[in-house]
Amino acid sequence: MALTLFSLFSCKGFENLSPEDFAQRLSEDASVQLVDVRTPEEYAEGHLALATNIDWNADGFLDKAATQLGKDSPVYVYCRSGRRSAAAASALSKKGYKVTNMLGGYLAWTEAGKPVTRYEVERFLTDSGRPVDVTLIKHGSLEIRYRGLSIQIDPVTKLGERVTDYAAEFPKADFIFVTHEHFDHCDKDAITALSVKKTQLVTNARCAEMLGHGTVMANGDSADLAEDIHLDAVPAYNTTEGHLQFHPKGRDNGFVLTIDGLRIYVAGDTEDIPEMAEIKDVDVAFLPVNQPYTMTPDQCIRAAKVLQPKVLIPYHYGNTDLSEVPAALPGIDVRIRRMQ
Repeated sequence: MALTLFSLFSCKGFENLSPEDFAQRLSEDASVQLVDVRTPEEYAEGHLALATNIDWNADGFLDKAATQLGKDSPVYVYCRSGRRSAAAASALSKKGYKVTNMLGGYLAWTEAGKPVTRYEVERFLTDSGRPVDVTLIKHGSLEIRYRGLSIQIDPVTKLGERVTDYAAEFPKADFIFVTHEHFDHCDKDAITALSVKKTQLVTNARCAEMLGHGTVMANGDSADLAEDIHLDAVPAYNTTEGHLQFHPKGRDNGFVLTIDGLRIYVAGDTEDIPEMAEIKDVDVAFLPVNQPYTMTPDQCIRAAKVLQPKVLIPYHYGNTDLSEVPAALPGIDVRIRRMQ
């Protein structure tokens, strides 16, 4: 497809593209860092897949951009109609980012019939400044995207009224991690929808037996998934009397994923176990808060004080009230997201 006239010139140091050409570029370049510069409320109503949200009108836009955007990868921005994103593109380009703006914004995108999503995305930078996008799907289900690789964690198609069409909404996975056998973590249909010949399933012994395949990792095992991606399987279990049967010690896994120096801890279904003290240098921690099956808010707070992650995202939390968690953890960036 030939690019339209809009792509042939730059404006104020950045490039403008029509929605059609914007979509084409996104499909061709896995390194793009996509940014929605609307308000969080607008973003929550719907946005482009893999777009992270940095509000242009909020204080500290450029400071926030510096923590989420690497200068070695292109930055694509959009807003509602194109005005805010043009201003954001100009500001970013002056800071040394290579920026492309979508003309007409979200309104033009949707009017053209392009797909949107409501899954929130958190973007982090590796030690080399490369972006890692974490899509918060629901409950215990996450996708981690890095340099074109897709890593799915505990993908589940249907949970209550929430349905994820993995075949339509996500690319085929390079890796699928399954922490344990419960229906809200181990879903054969979701795994099938995400799998092709290249897909590697990593799980515990019980799930591999149930699914009929998979690379088995037990607590304490480790593996190199790629040159700059390392995986550690860590314990995940209950400690409260009367709850031990939910997740017995030694059966299930949590995972620590180290991507070019960025360390992401996905705890799985666990309480605040002593082994957490052995997990060091955590950049991002996903901790479950859903008693009687996982942690209470107090247990989550205790676990975070031990782990000292830079960012804490509670997940798998059902109807649990998390309002007390951020104030109890000064110095930790606690992000409450839609991960019921």
